[in-house]
Amino acid sequence: MKLLRNLVLLVLAIGLGGCGYNAMQRQDEAVKAAWSEVLNQYQRRADLVPNLVATVKGYAQHEEKVFTEVADARAKVGSIQVTPELANDPQALAKFQAAQGELGNALSRLMAVSENYPTLKADGLFQNLQAQLEGTENRITVARQRYVQAVQDYNSMIRTFPNNLTAKMFGYTVKPNFSVQNEQAISTAPTVDFGTATPAHAASAH
Repeated sequence: MKLLRNLVLLVLAIGLGGCGYNAMQRQDEAVKAAWSEVLNQYQRRADLVPNLVATVKGYAQHEEKVFTEVADARAKVGSIQVTPELANDPQALAKFQAAQGELGNALSRLMAVSENYPTLKADGLFQNLQAQLEGTENRITVARQRYVQAVQDYNSMIRTFPNNLTAKMFGYTVKPNFSVQNEQAISTAPTVDFGTATPAHAASAH
């Protein structure tokens, strides 16, 4: 009996491997890892917000509208409960993406404020935070791009025959992905103005 059971298990293992089960497992884990990195980078950006706002406020107290926009956008991001299921829910993922987009836009406007305050642009702490935010935005772009690719690879795998039969048997379903309103959004660095776009302005700050 033991020998027969082992033979059955061996046949099943070979059969599942041939039908793509093991590959699906690897692709699913790759998607989870890519999603985790997206969340890490978005959290890194959110963590920069308080210090950024505090620093800008020190020089630009009258920009209350911008400060409010950033605070509201960050609060909206924080109100979204990030669970493992979020990435598998198209509506929840779209809501998450929209909230992160609002925060990115609000931060872009906050950084643009520095153009009106040369002393702020020359502040060492502000320059450090500016560099951190720029680096984080770049890492977000890369993380999103890798996640989009991982989901595309996974979805393609479980849709093809005979993998689709195995996927149906074990409950693997198509995953939603980030929508790309602008095809450049996930393949190039973000077009966020960090106060360094105009050489003349940059030179006058030093």
